[in-house]
Amino acid sequence: MFKKILIANRGEIALRIMRTCREMGIATVAVFSDVDRSALHVIHADEAVCLGPADPAESYLHIEKIIAAARSTGAEAVHPGYGFLAENAAFARRCAEDGLVFIGPPADVIQDLGDKTVARQIMIQGGVPVTPGMSQAEPDPAALAEAAGTIGYPVLIKAAAGGGGKGMRVVSAPEDLAEACESASREAAAAFGNGAIYLEKYLQKTRHVEVQILADQHGNVIHLLERECSIQRRHQKIIEETPSPALTPELREAMGQAAVAAARAAGYVNAGTVEFLLDPDDNFYFLEVNTRLQVEHPITEMITGIDLVRHQIEIAAGTPLSLAQKDIAGRGHAIECRIYAEDPEHNFFPSPGKIRFLQEPAGPGIRNDCGVYAGFEVPVEYDPILSKLVVHAETRELAISRMIRALQDYAILGVKTPIGFLIDVLGSEPFSAGDTFTDFIGTHFSDWKPQLPDLDLAAVAYIADELSAAEKSTIPAAATADTVTPWQTLGNWRQ
Repeated sequence: MFKKILIANRGEIALRIMRTCREMGIATVAVFSDVDRSALHVIHADEAVCLGPADPAESYLHIEKIIAAARSTGAEAVHPGYGFLAENAAFARRCAEDGLVFIGPPADVIQDLGDKTVARQIMIQGGVPVTPGMSQAEPDPAALAEAAGTIGYPVLIKAAAGGGGKGMRVVSAPEDLAEACESASREAAAAFGNGAIYLEKYLQKTRHVEVQILADQHGNVIHLLERECSIQRRHQKIIEETPSPALTPELREAMGQAAVAAARAAGYVNAGTVEFLLDPDDNFYFLEVNTRLQVEHPITEMITGIDLVRHQIEIAAGTPLSLAQKDIAGRGHAIECRIYAEDPEHNFFPSPGKIRFLQEPAGPGIRNDCGVYAGFEVPVEYDPILSKLVVHAETRELAISRMIRALQDYAILGVKTPIGFLIDVLGSEPFSAGDTFTDFIGTHFSDWKPQLPDLDLAAVAYIADELSAAEKSTIPAAATADTVTPWQTLGNWRQ
């Protein structure tokens, strides 16, 4: 087993990985940019290496700097978390070339599945159902228009490389196609360095259901049930739950087997997620494979009792899976809400700034994977996720009630968050009934505004905090220094 792992990420996911490493007796190395000197993942790591300026290209996306940090600290493996370089085949390949174990799938698998058109071809060969559409990227507007006519409107423009909603557009009429393709290509090029796009049939009133998989280096592949991820804004998830309220036992089994088939067809190793679209007639279609740990992995952990990060590390070390498919069973219901620094009143626009006050929810069945503290400055340069709030209960109804209560107890002042919005979504009749589809927010909450009493209360609390004589902070004053000191890592000292 590894003695030291470098975590090539930041925020709550870096902390999440560190916690499992500590349980396994593995030392951790954090990397950080100049604006993250006082970040929690830096404070909690055994060692920390500064990568340089805040610009991701000069820090968290700079492959050579991360490799150098691993070499200088004696790390044997690199865990990429999610985002940044997690699905970058060149990074995985560079780690291998330098004798570092990349905790994720092989570089060739990442490359194949990262290209959506190649991934579709692999799935077709593996017998996995795919959405009707093109099998390769196409730069020619005339060819795209011809393909759209064959597929039938509405069509979905997708980036061949990348995901997360970037480079995606829904087009309902031929006259809108050219401009939408140009716009999608520009966005994809900016996000992934690749502007290639292709077209799929846009399936209406679908659910987004994904299946967690684990595959070791010895040919063993299992699935760990499904997650429903249909509540999305800008094609990005914001609420996830498991089990899906839409799946029958028979459909769950069929989707699980399809996910395992997809993993085998791709030669997959380590943890991953096979994503499907589910239509109202219970037909499901392959969407993509996320070749990394998912943001929503905690809800799978909650219902199965399985530590996915531990299994990622063990698989990367060459250990055979200790689980068989017959060992996997879900118990109860789990829901995750993503807590971002963003403004739900203005299209969820990022809301960076200093966190003036933070009170986290607690109680039975509540888990909050949090990466910030009162006094922390949420930077503008990175994804604005603050935490993942997760609840587990015996039934879906009890889980919804517990999540609403947890959100009501969650206080974050100084930046805007979607907490009030999430409470209203969870408390709505359509969500309670399980009528969750990918257009849920646009259909039911497009004109959402917060309740005025909540705004008034928040304003009073904010003013009171501003007038307070002592600024609240959960870390020592030393954390504001230019360098990391032993006082910042006091909690990780070992005897």
